[in-house]
Amino acid sequence: MKVFGVDIGGSGIKGAPVDLERGDLADERYKVLTPQPATPDAVADCVKAVVDHFGWTGPVGATFPGVVTNGRTRTAANVDKGWIGLEAAALLTERLGGDAGGCPVTLLNDADAAGLAEMHFGASKGRMGTVVVLTFGTGIGSAVFSDGVLLANTELGHLELDGHDAETRASTRVKDEEDLNWQEWARRVQRYLAHVEMLLSPQLFVIGGGVSRKAEKFLPLIEGIKAEVVPAQLQNNAGIVGAAMAARAARRPSALPPEVPATVPPSGS
Repeated sequence: MKVFGVDIGGSGIKGAPVDLERGDLADERYKVLTPQPATPDAVADCVKAVVDHFGWTGPVGATFPGVVTNGRTRTAANVDKGWIGLEAAALLTERLGGDAGGCPVTLLNDADAAGLAEMHFGASKGRMGTVVVLTFGTGIGSAVFSDGVLLANTELGHLELDGHDAETRASTRVKDEEDLNWQEWARRVQRYLAHVEMLLSPQLFVIGGGVSRKAEKFLPLIEGIKAEVVPAQLQNNAGIVGAAMAARAARRPSALPPEVPATVPPSGS
């Protein structure tokens, strides 16, 4: 079965049809730059461009870089503040032609989507206990699982660390902006992981986002973490896959593991 997934990020908006039997993209993803400023209307136009690129009609899952409850976006750390309190799933559904147009949108937090994909298809498949999936990019996203069940909207990238918002010290955007080498950046990531480990005592960290493609450059430099630390298997496609999973779960509650329907509104709006 194919379902469309869109991953809305602070720097790029990418999407593709997803084969949910394999947990992989069914076609090469299409990406556009996130508009600046990333207002709701401008982003909605970009989501439409991504979906229209494939001529898609059918349910669409979309991620958002912030807290999402029942289709409403509650925070907006790396996009325009106009998203705060917005009925965003309804806006995106309307922009794609409405329910009558065949593209109802299910919206969820971006890191939660990536985490669901990794738990079902990737690096943490079948793992019990506490698992923390972290996505490093424009910011730092987090998905926390206890025995396979998601605690939605944790947003651990905004933990205070050494007097700073953690993602302003250890995201890959900061690495690029401050021209940090891998050793310097790994030291910051290590400090952040140690802080999260102190709070949650996970058995496993899964490191995702685009930087996971270069895991060999920094993961061996991270020391002193008791939990296992591994790269995401789905890498930067995890959000797209997880968004598609959520869209299917919102309409076929029996189609996916029990943790998925519990994290998205049944109507997807």
